[in-house]
Amino acid sequence: MVTPHFPADISASLRQLLDSTTSSPTPSIPGLVYCAIDRNGDILFNHASGSRGLAPFNSEPMTLDTVFWMASCTKMITGIASGFGYPFSHPKLFDYSLPIGYDEFSGNTSDILGLPLINQPGTKFDYGVNIDWAGVLVERVTGLSLEEYFQKHIFEPLGIKDISFFPGPDMKRRLAYMHRRDDKGSLGVTDHLYRFALMDSKGPEESFCSGGAGCFGTVGDYCSPSPSCLENERKCTDRSTEIVAVLLNNGTCPKTKAQILKPETVDEMFKDQLPGLPRYINKPLLTAKPHLAKNAPVRPLPAHEDESKTEGWGLTFAVNHDPKESGRNPGSASWEGIANLFWWADRKSGVGGMIASQILPYGDVAVLDVNDAAEKLVYTGLKRTEDMYK
Repeated sequence: MVTPHFPADISASLRQLLDSTTSSPTPSIPGLVYCAIDRNGDILFNHASGSRGLAPFNSEPMTLDTVFWMASCTKMITGIASGFGYPFSHPKLFDYSLPIGYDEFSGNTSDILGLPLINQPGTKFDYGVNIDWAGVLVERVTGLSLEEYFQKHIFEPLGIKDISFFPGPDMKRRLAYMHRRDDKGSLGVTDHLYRFALMDSKGPEESFCSGGAGCFGTVGDYCSPSPSCLENERKCTDRSTEIVAVLLNNGTCPKTKAQILKPETVDEMFKDQLPGLPRYINKPLLTAKPHLAKNAPVRPLPAHEDESKTEGWGLTFAVNHDPKESGRNPGSASWEGIANLFWWADRKSGVGGMIASQILPYGDVAVLDVNDAAEKLVYTGLKRTEDMYK
């Protein structure tokens, strides 16, 4: 349900913010879905804005049940699964946690098996296919494909219907188009970066399930209930489909009451696992493929005497050590997908959410700007709601 206590004027400001980026004849963003929830799994705000693709390819409206390629937002789900499939201290885990670099990804097994080791384990943080190997280990230990494991042990207990490595006809019908922004800022529809998974007809038993980047799904199933609410946000029915809410609620789905993680496991997930090792994003990183990602960081991180404190790494997501200007507390989790999807979970405030687009390259300033502004409004509304009950 949409909580009736979230300020109506803040909701209106959020809708105006999102719609202003998608409504012009030449929109800065074709379409977005944004959702913010609390630890009870109740919706603070959700809204779909714009269209699923630029005309003339597609001008159907973006809806709350639009399907996105989640890309690296898949990592958090694989982290949950690997906690089931084997203990975090399993000695074989180290064999599958080597820092291997990412190249452009098609969805084939060879994409990870042929990539080189780029530094010695435990010496440096780098972005790579580590989580894909964690997914492979889950499959080898359990005898199930990662798709089958996700469905049985995570999605079914949470009531999730619309997340999969292999979207069926109905999900494909609701798929958002992939876009690319050129050097001059112009947008156009482009071939889907993960198109082989969309064309795959073999299924999970024969095809590779990329635990690092392979899932397709709706924003609603990723973080909140009621993705099917298309007309009136306050007439939504509970779908009890939430993953981010499980993190906010210490491992238990606040709607179905299914516990998929122990509280102490969630605590461990939110701890910085690499203290003393600065994340790569703390220093300039030049992109090898500008058509996929911009130089990092897109924006400078806050100055800090000890650069290792700027941002840490939990179990499959970033953990910020400093408060964010938006109001996000230290110790919050966040991560993103290459097509400019971003999620966060702030356990201290009991709030989290997601913004989803399908734009390349990663680091799109237009999406970052609207995401930052929206998050700031969410915290403003949250504080006002809390003040009402003091």
